[in-house]
Amino acid sequence: MNEQSGLPGQAPESRGRVLRDTARELLTLRRDPLPRMSRPRWLARLPHVVVAYAAAFFGFLTAEQLGDHYHVSGAVIWAPAALTGVSIVLAMFRPIAAWWLALLAAGLGAWEMHGPVGQGQTWPWTPGGIFAFAIVILLVALRVPPRVTVAVVSVSLTCTGLAEALLRPEHSTSTVTGGALLFGFAGLLGYALRALRLARGELVEQETLTEEERARRTLLEERSRIARELHDVVAHHMSVISIQAQVAPHLVENPSEELMENLAGIRANALEALTELRRVLGVLRSEQPDDPAAAPQHPQPTLAELDGLVENVRGAGLAVTTAIAGIRRPLTPGVELTAYRIVQEALSNCLRHAPGSRVEVGLAYGPRDLHLCVANTPPTRPAAPSQGAGHGLLGMRERAGMLGGELAAGPRPDGGYEVSAVLPMDPPVPTRGSSTELKKD
Repeated sequence: MNEQSGLPGQAPESRGRVLRDTARELLTLRRDPLPRMSRPRWLARLPHVVVAYAAAFFGFLTAEQLGDHYHVSGAVIWAPAALTGVSIVLAMFRPIAAWWLALLAAGLGAWEMHGPVGQGQTWPWTPGGIFAFAIVILLVALRVPPRVTVAVVSVSLTCTGLAEALLRPEHSTSTVTGGALLFGFAGLLGYALRALRLARGELVEQETLTEEERARRTLLEERSRIARELHDVVAHHMSVISIQAQVAPHLVENPSEELMENLAGIRANALEALTELRRVLGVLRSEQPDDPAAAPQHPQPTLAELDGLVENVRGAGLAVTTAIAGIRRPLTPGVELTAYRIVQEALSNCLRHAPGSRVEVGLAYGPRDLHLCVANTPPTRPAAPSQGAGHGLLGMRERAGMLGGELAAGPRPDGGYEVSAVLPMDPPVPTRGSSTELKKD
């Protein structure tokens, strides 16, 4: 924490601001509890116990010295004694308020012993009272900035000097020099302990940041490893599929038009899968995966490409019809991408789990929401065993929920299946990392 110190080289405006801030600090009575000991834990409250013992000790010592050494008679000796003890206890919770109370206790004690003070006896401080006040200064210096500690010590010594200059009894001993040495030492000790505590706190914070950075580096390394493995395993096979689909027509005499179209579709889908794979790998390798600059050469798909997606699914042997209601218009990129991915995942599930079924894809543009539905009839033949992990529906729900929308999925009464979603036209601003591509099964 940077703290102004009011050095002579500062501009007048800066010095004036420092003085105003310091005066404001001296008049505040805010709560500032004494910190516990960090270790050992079973001694965490040891400073508080020691301070409480010191409060009781110096309270009784003040009463004993006023009565026995200064011969102050009556119950009046207990007022400054009680204020002295209370000020030390209060310094554990409200240091500036405790300092003012200690000054009041010292002034009251000086007034009571002003008359009976004898030859060679100290005034305005008693021998025990000056040490009790030093403890209060120490507790104050542990919690306040150095400039406030300097102000506390200066005001205390100024009050002591003025009292001796104006009201010092004859034959009494001055306490200005002793007070300056004792109060200055207490202030320096409190400043040193406070600086040590702050340095330890900054060290712990730095260690925490270092640990977080180490964990982040480990995560990036793991993501890079996953990216390399994905590239080695998937990209190679997709490239082989693309090449084989391109070469296959040349291996058959007089290939039919339908065969040529299917092989072309296989090649196009393989190339599109490679493009998607490279984009995902770029996200995995990026330190900021939600940064759109991570893969600027690969724009995200939108609902404008829905017809191409449906044609690909039809080419795979699934009967798909589409219906669009409302005024078709461009939406925010997040809504466009989420709607496209939900339809894409739902159609993929139909291919895997409902072969031979008829699929209906519906979009409805409302004034505030986009409604989409993908429904299929019962399959006409058994589905092949799926190797997926079953995360498709979860991914679709996460995408819809990320935009503040809703998604429902379940079987239909006729034995088919339906996926429907409602996405807001103006979704809330996503949190960091929410735009990262979700995994599909």
